[in-house]
Amino acid sequence: MPLFLLPDLGDLLRLSPQYNAATLVEVARQLGAARLLWLSGPDPDHPARDSFGAARLSTTDLAPDWAFAEAEYQQLLEFMPQYPQGRQRLKAAAAAESELADLLQTPMTFEKVTAPETLELTRRYHTALAESLGEGPGTRHHARRLDELAQSLQDQRGVALAALDDLPGLLERLPQAALPDLPNFQPGEASRLRALADRAGQLREDDDLNALIAALGRETGDAITPLSELDYHAAGIFLATGDLENARSLLEKSAHGLSDLPRSLPGLVLARLGQVRDAQQDRDLARRSYQAVLALNFAPEVARETAKAGMETAFVMEAER
Repeated sequence: MPLFLLPDLGDLLRLSPQYNAATLVEVARQLGAARLLWLSGPDPDHPARDSFGAARLSTTDLAPDWAFAEAEYQQLLEFMPQYPQGRQRLKAAAAAESELADLLQTPMTFEKVTAPETLELTRRYHTALAESLGEGPGTRHHARRLDELAQSLQDQRGVALAALDDLPGLLERLPQAALPDLPNFQPGEASRLRALADRAGQLREDDDLNALIAALGRETGDAITPLSELDYHAAGIFLATGDLENARSLLEKSAHGLSDLPRSLPGLVLARLGQVRDAQQDRDLARRSYQAVLALNFAPEVARETAKAGMETAFVMEAER
């Protein structure tokens, strides 16, 4: 069995109805994977960490923490604009990044992320970046990082999740690596349900909120996107419209239905429940909700920050400020 490299989009998975965190599980299962190698960075809030855990797919993290490279890159961005040549180089790098960003802002599919033209675009991006800023801090040490990552993968087989723009470099360095060959793959029910939840978490001004609430209410959930999460998103819509009673009712229902998986959900539900209780001037219960978030072994950063802020100052609806 080769080492199949599964393309990862990070947080952008939430924007693609047909290539989201549940789709990764569906692809991994079609490949027969019981575990995955994680090559996509240390972000604890990555959406696929929830989906893999909820699907009982174990992961082995092989990605080194290269936070220093990001810090060096940011320092370079502060330094180069001070010089005319530096500004020209940054402009060239921005043009290369813009082409890749335009691609990633469109909804992706499995066919699209594995297409030769997509890989060629990412290859051009890294080539242009190295030519403009030089290999090193300007590329976040991309070549060096891939060299080290490839070295750790020499004897590995199975399925590995890797950042989309790392794929060309890894394929060049790993003779046993290949993209998944699933010409007839179609996203399944898990992808559809995950897409609905992702969409409900990204409200827009022109949304038909009643239709969204109705769509969420028709579903019963699954392991990756459980009913408690669907209720959480429906409650978020009610909260956005100022309907605190329905928001609280759904959040309390969601809280009673929580389990350990997906691991980010308890923190999100309890933090929002605290905000709704605060908005209804139920400060004691609000504080208990925030305290529950802070007592969890894991909570997403946004939930933990919400809870910390709520412990200090009662949440107030925007219109009341």
